[in-house]
Amino acid sequence: MEARAILRNVPTSPRKMRLVADMIRGQKVSRALAILQYQPQGAAPVLKKVLMSAVANWQQRNEDAKLEDAELYVKTIFVDCGAMLKRLRPAPQGRAYRVRKRSNHITIVVDDAAEVIQQEA
Repeated sequence: MEARAILRNVPTSPRKMRLVADMIRGQKVSRALAILQYQPQGAAPVLKKVLMSAVANWQQRNEDAKLEDAELYVKTIFVDCGAMLKRLRPAPQGRAYRVRKRSNHITIVVDDAAEVIQQEA
């Protein structure tokens, strides 16, 4: 049974977040956590937090199953655009440049690989 976690309005541009999210797509949860722990990007701790939340949600749904025995993997991860704050920056000769402060929404779905194999058989 799959479980998901969503984090909304993260004040990072979606493009920067997707670079890190692409690294853990399809990975086992333990490997994904190891990847995120050693990434220098600022998006890595945020994604690690959401991944841990998705694992905790899976544990709540499957109280009888042990986390160590489960082969959890990152089934789906995607980063959508959030609200954009528009600000003005002074420019030469009385003009103004627009500064767009982007945000994003993160969604992570984890699933047990053993259950997926049983359902297919």
